[in-house]
Amino acid sequence: MKVVKFGGSSVADASQLRKVTEIIKADPQRKAIIVSAPGKRHSKDTKTTDLLIALGESVQVNVKNQAIYDQVIERFASIVRDLELDQSLLNTIQDRIDNACKLIESDIHRGMDALKSCGEDGTALILSAYLNSRELESSYVNPKDAGIFVSDEPGGALVLDESFEHLNKLRERDGVLVIPGFFGFTLDGDLVTFSRGGSDITGSIVAAGMKVDLYENFTDVDSVFCVNPMIVDQPKELKALTYREMRELSYAGFSVFHDEALIPAFKEKIPVCIKNTNNPGGDGTMIVAELPERDGHVAGIASDSGFLNLYVSKYLMNREVGFGRKLLQILEEEGISFEHAPSGIDDMSVIIRDHQLPEEKEGQVKERIINELKVDTISIERNMAMIMIVGEGMNEAIGVASKASTAFRDADVNIDMINQGSSEVSMMFGIKDHDLNRAVQSLYHAFF
Repeated sequence: MKVVKFGGSSVADASQLRKVTEIIKADPQRKAIIVSAPGKRHSKDTKTTDLLIALGESVQVNVKNQAIYDQVIERFASIVRDLELDQSLLNTIQDRIDNACKLIESDIHRGMDALKSCGEDGTALILSAYLNSRELESSYVNPKDAGIFVSDEPGGALVLDESFEHLNKLRERDGVLVIPGFFGFTLDGDLVTFSRGGSDITGSIVAAGMKVDLYENFTDVDSVFCVNPMIVDQPKELKALTYREMRELSYAGFSVFHDEALIPAFKEKIPVCIKNTNNPGGDGTMIVAELPERDGHVAGIASDSGFLNLYVSKYLMNREVGFGRKLLQILEEEGISFEHAPSGIDDMSVIIRDHQLPEEKEGQVKERIINELKVDTISIERNMAMIMIVGEGMNEAIGVASKASTAFRDADVNIDMINQGSSEVSMMFGIKDHDLNRAVQSLYHAFF
């Protein structure tokens, strides 16, 4: 038995949904199908979820944008027309969008989550109807009926443990089950979404709950590349990765997978295969528990921009019990999450995503740190990028850091921060974001 997830590009229009249908029909083991909202049909197109968010924002300020609303409805209408499905299907989707818009007026957070979920929900309704029209027994399964129960954190829900027992019962249902991704329900029955890209999370949760043999994740690439193909031309394809490697790579900017998505599958040791909807016969990339055989210790190089470095120094910091805790507590109280916190004897850096600490909030945070921790120096450096070298067994290999440092030198890029810490599978470097592409290209040539 398999759980299969199709991303936004795989369900962008009717022609893509026909491909999806052929993939499902080709393998009777494909039992549960998780779908995203319709994605981009071409490079200048807009994702349906982005349209829904823009629509919701207009409703919030009591100026419902009719043009965006019409655009959303037409996305679904064109798919329904092209697949020759019943008009009542579009009416159901439109009613849900209308109800979500009304909910925003009384409860912004609940309403926005309800509206954002309409993309995935609409895709699931359409695909299930189309499968039945192609004489493949199918049913739409709402996440509440499936048993996907989540924490009450709008826009950032986490799955609750009781979900997995409920999901296991899906094995007993007949036919193909089509489940919308990206959202679940609280125990009180309120709809709540995961973070963006959360359809991957739904797929992993359902795979773990149903205890399937394989979780297939269909996207628009043949396999995972060892580096961003937008930075390096025709990079090496990766045939196999471990869960830990993929988690590190996803976190650090690989757009193939949501960085939280693998955890449920990992816990149940369910292998994951990333495949291309447009080339379903390809091998894809397997993500597994055990280290695959490969040449060298480095599996991939991930990179991402949009970071800042909050730097503090204080003489004899190492002898002040609780300094690090107090610093991080100030960030917690200000609603700021951090990514990394490398430290020295008298100084400490905290790496933060830019959006977590907007410039207008800098002064307030600095003032608290100065007054409460009596630091000697404090500075905030923006426009930073992070590069992560990832690979199982890397910590046991001699010369990885040396080779990386040489690559940075050859690219004429200064390293602002190095952080390996206790990680056995990654080494992280902080640089200026304008040096990012040059550094990644140099590292790729050094390792691959």
